[in-house]
Amino acid sequence: MKKVLISGAGIAGSALAYWLNHCGFDTTLIERSPVLRLGGQAVDIRGVALKVVAKMGLGRKVRSMRTRMRGMSVLDGDGDEISRSTEMTFSSGRLDGDDVELLREDLAQLFYERISDSSRYIFGDSIRTIDQKADGVRVTFEHASAGDFDLVIGADGLHSRVRALCFGDEDQCLAPLGMQTAIFSTDNFLGLKDWQVWLRGGDAGYGIYPVRNNSELRITLGYAADGAGRGIDDVDWQKHRAAERVGHLRWKTPAIVEAMWAAKDFYTDVMAQIHMPRWSTGRIALLGDAAYCASPLSGQGTSLALVGAYVMANELSRGNGDHGAAFDRYEERMRPFVLRNQALATERPLQPASPQSIDAAKNAISLDDLDAVTPNAQRSQATARMKRDPTSSAARRET
Repeated sequence: MKKVLISGAGIAGSALAYWLNHCGFDTTLIERSPVLRLGGQAVDIRGVALKVVAKMGLGRKVRSMRTRMRGMSVLDGDGDEISRSTEMTFSSGRLDGDDVELLREDLAQLFYERISDSSRYIFGDSIRTIDQKADGVRVTFEHASAGDFDLVIGADGLHSRVRALCFGDEDQCLAPLGMQTAIFSTDNFLGLKDWQVWLRGGDAGYGIYPVRNNSELRITLGYAADGAGRGIDDVDWQKHRAAERVGHLRWKTPAIVEAMWAAKDFYTDVMAQIHMPRWSTGRIALLGDAAYCASPLSGQGTSLALVGAYVMANELSRGNGDHGAAFDRYEERMRPFVLRNQALATERPLQPASPQSIDAAKNAISLDDLDAVTPNAQRSQATARMKRDPTSSAARRET
């Protein structure tokens, strides 16, 4: 059984582990966070990605978790409404469409529940070194004991550790889009009911929408990124910076900034894309944002991660042990789809791409000839569980 180390237990890494488990691989996920990462914004599953979710048997469950917005208001920097819509929102697109918007944390939790019985997790740790050899990969960690794997997949986001170790400095592939966002949650002190509010004045603004039966708000601040200052992990400094950048806005901005200071789940990063000439080298490959981040401005990051995981698992499954050829086919198939979706982020700067462009991009790949679940998949998955835990229900069923 091929042993695969996946760096990153987010959407891309979890989806890949799911499919590799079904194809008979032995998967380990390493995650820098001490627990499963929760919080964050709503994400979209669109077009072909919905077919991947359906193949996972999660279509109905995902739809039950979708956000339930009635529409949105758009305000100017003084807080005066300049438009409203009950047909679409900036975050999810058309409200009567088939695409699904849900909270990232709900999707991550759903995947964790599906694979935690068949994948090994290492939380609160990160990769230290990767030593690639002809017959495998030796990996050392910051805390855990070193391990040997057949393949290593970097699904560890925009600032990928695997990419830095195996493909070179981030500056070679990161393309900034001139913006930074900060995301946090707070109580619904605005009393919004299934309604989004978007405000912009100058080069700054924010979007607000209620979640959890309107008990909580998710707030995303956006402002120009100048590349100066401290790292994104310096939360206090980044909060000061965000407060300064949105300070000229009116309406409820003072209360929003106050809520930001109290938020425990504050997260910020630059809006950027990743453009690489190659997504693999030997036994190492990249997936999702680590390989081809389209940025949240595209609205397609989650869909690219889901489709990419499915394609990679398929190619590895039918590759007869030739990982190099499998990674080549994965890249050949995915790259046109990625480029089409990355273009959404730059089509109309600071505005969503046109509905026509989104519809074309989200369906710009065919998966009809792929089927990641092999005839022996269920037994292979049970065997993997038995090897990890001989007392598991899978083990008991097999004996």
